Amino acid sequence: MEERLQKIIARAGIASRRHAEQLILSGQVRLNGRVVRELGTKADAGKDRIEAAGKIVGGEERRVYIVLNKPPEVVATMADPEGRKTLRNCLRGLPERVYPVGNLEYAASGLVFLTNDGDLAAEMLKNWAHLEQVYHAKVKGMLTLPDLERLGKEIGARMQTVRQPDATRGRAANFWYEIRMKDFKNETLRRLMFKGKHPLEKLKRIGLGPLSVEGIPRGRYRLIEKKEAEKLLKSEHVRKEAKRA
Repeated sequence: MEERLQKIIARAGIASRRHAEQLILSGQVRLNGRVVRELGTKADAGKDRIEAAGKIVGGEERRVYIVLNKPPEVVATMADPEGRKTLRNCLRGLPERVYPVGNLEYAASGLVFLTNDGDLAAEMLKNWAHLEQVYHAKVKGMLTLPDLERLGKEIGARMQTVRQPDATRGRAANFWYEIRMKDFKNETLRRLMFKGKHPLEKLKRIGLGPLSVEGIPRGRYRLIEKKEAEKLLKSEHVRKEAKRA
């Protein structure tokens, strides 16, 4: 059965569908020995010889879905031109080629979702703005309830105090807060906290849709089943928002 080349390449785990389109446009894809640059080109993965970025597209590769607990000061990509640590350092020994869906800033830690399922990744990115993200943020000083309500309204989030790790020892000077919001903008949060004289000190993503980083040590990952990953697209709020868009 013939399918679009970018879909075949993504399903093979070589690149996301968006990256596969870039490979085609840049002349890095060959179909039966001929360079292809048209995005609408179709092929039969079972009959045609397809090469993408120097790699031969073979049969079905095992689909992998990963929840990783990224340490701070690790780039949330698989390669970095500046030579900094990347997610690849946390995935040593994993035979499949995976790539992250969405992003998490260099200084932040916490949940990153990775997969080689190009179709799922494309749908996730399409609905990214509708996925609820949950963060724990440590700020300088302490926010009052009016502060939490005001900041929550400004960034479109629900904010609340969480249990302070040092509270039992009487040393809590800078406090942690939980932030729940969609289409999370780190730069907006940092700017508002700095403006309010409570600069952001640490940021950790603990949840993405129905997925949680709980129980996963920093720098380690957990393989999840496809049905668990698909909950990212099947959660009620994502379906409702996608229909409205």
